[in-house]
Amino acid sequence: MTANGRRRELPRISAPVFVAGLVLVTAVVITLDVVTGTAVRLFPLLIFLPAIVSGLGTVRQTAIASVWVVLAVGLTAAVLRQETDDLLLAAGFTALFGVLSVFGCRYRVRREEEVHRLRSAAAALQRQIVRPLPLRTPNLAVDGLYQPVEEDALVGGDMYEVSASPYGTRVLIADVQGKGLPAIGTALAVLGAFREAAYREETLIGVVDSLENAVVRQNAFATHNGEPERLVTALVLDIRQELMIEAVDCGHIAPYVIHGGKALQVNLGEPGVPLGLAALAVSPRRRERFAFPGGATMLLCTDGVTEARDPGGAFYPLEERLRAWAIAPPARLAEALCADLRAFTRAAPRDDIAVLTLRRIAQTAGRGSGEPLGDPASTTS
Repeated sequence: MTANGRRRELPRISAPVFVAGLVLVTAVVITLDVVTGTAVRLFPLLIFLPAIVSGLGTVRQTAIASVWVVLAVGLTAAVLRQETDDLLLAAGFTALFGVLSVFGCRYRVRREEEVHRLRSAAAALQRQIVRPLPLRTPNLAVDGLYQPVEEDALVGGDMYEVSASPYGTRVLIADVQGKGLPAIGTALAVLGAFREAAYREETLIGVVDSLENAVVRQNAFATHNGEPERLVTALVLDIRQELMIEAVDCGHIAPYVIHGGKALQVNLGEPGVPLGLAALAVSPRRRERFAFPGGATMLLCTDGVTEARDPGGAFYPLEERLRAWAIAPPARLAEALCADLRAFTRAAPRDDIAVLTLRRIAQTAGRGSGEPLGDPASTTS
């Protein structure tokens, strides 16, 4: 079963390829044996055919290949008028090797299912870290898409959070360095710190300082346990009633704003250092302000989007795509973006993908759409 509750399709060779392969290989080997007429017979080489199938197909396909080879070897030996002892010996070894191939294939499939269950469990845990989309606060509607990778050896630490506070709506999107459960542990530490600080801290710098301290503590704990320290790139936003919003960039991808038929990446100046490196920075973190008018859409993403490549090695042209969609934005921009990304790469994502779309709302949203956040007494627009 996958993390989505769907049964995982077992590895298998397609039926036409499987049948054609059995017939073709058998025909080639037997024909060469008959044509060459050498003293050393070639048809016993078919004994290796089930072993090849066991490494690529299912247990059933391996069993079918084993029975096929036993029959082919037996009939060929009889047609070539082999001695009875040679016939029985060839058939016996072929059958034994076929049985071993079936057991080998069964072991391989079980191991692959076990590994896949572990990967899916880690991905399911990662999905539980973040809130399901869409989300709403008194002044912001948030939609998007979150796709942790399951097919890779280890899942990563992409995360996001939206929190309504007495000071406005705080938004976080971040990416933990590295992959695996330790990365998810760091993500949990950052999210916990953000959820508390976003409501407690009056300034955005205060929120980011709390995130920095959380990463430093997590790295100290990791070092004590013999694990590597991890950095976290993050973008933290403070969205209030006024059109200008504040942002603190901790080495993350700057947001894109789509408005009036145009799509531009916000200029936040020189990116700050990632979370966990503030002690090494030559200057303190700074806030930047930029316009986010009503009716505009802001897009935030992680590097699973910007670092995706096509088969030729070219990076995904995110800003070019957003400009093409700016005149007539899709109904679900994040879903359209991820579908286009998959078409561009011609493969499943190789890194976690987190995409958020933000829009201002004029009044407090009801409970019918998305998940309401924060205190009802919070300021509304």
